[in-house]
Amino acid sequence: MHFNSLKSFWVKTSLYLSILILFYSCNLNKKIVYFNGFESTKYQSVEVKIKTNDLLQISIYNGDEVNSKIYNLPDAQNINNGYLLGAPIKSAYLVDQSGDVEIPNLGKIHVLGLTMNQVTDLIKIKASEYMQKPTVFVRIQNFKVTVLGDVKNPGTIQVPNEKITIIEALGIAGDMNISAKRSSISVLRENNGMIQKIMLNINDQSIFNSPAYFLQQNDIVYVEPNRAKINSSLISSASGMFISVASLIITTINVISK
Repeated sequence: MHFNSLKSFWVKTSLYLSILILFYSCNLNKKIVYFNGFESTKYQSVEVKIKTNDLLQISIYNGDEVNSKIYNLPDAQNINNGYLLGAPIKSAYLVDQSGDVEIPNLGKIHVLGLTMNQVTDLIKIKASEYMQKPTVFVRIQNFKVTVLGDVKNPGTIQVPNEKITIIEALGIAGDMNISAKRSSISVLRENNGMIQKIMLNINDQSIFNSPAYFLQQNDIVYVEPNRAKINSSLISSASGMFISVASLIITTINVISK
């Protein structure tokens, strides 16, 4: 009887443990796998708007090279722009703290808060006062986002076409580590002199409807590590400090004993 009772206990225990492991695995799968229960959904594309300190490459042409030359800045060779050391870049117009750019012959133009199309149309109207049928190209030279936290390759990403999604940014950063907290991704965004924090959950398809799905210039993306990784880091730090203190004590005792 005793053997049968013990056998029954282990069978029940094994069954409970199996159910518990299965339940835990299902929950873990939901936390790790992206886009759980995803269904087709619409997203709203957000147009980039000009901010202070943006560097604008502005080109104005009308077929007359001599007449157009005064509006177009020369290339700036071998300048360290902070991201591509020694790479040739285009000179650009700085959007000052008042939200203006100053273009030769056209004067100051207020561009703060305007979309790229609006800026292009506004400059075209101004240039039309001095030349016939001008063609205008505008782009943000220093459009960049920064990805930090629990990703494989944290760093700053330059975006050449002023359009990047949170998914693309994480992909360029080498994807999130297995220890990353996928339900706790923060996007820090400057907005009218204030820093706005937008929370995202990559396990939920609501991410596609977030105002931070399309990132804006100078956004900072932070991926939070899970509790296990934080705890392991704390334990490692504490262990290192303990070993250092213990070594110091042993060394001191050896010196005194001599």
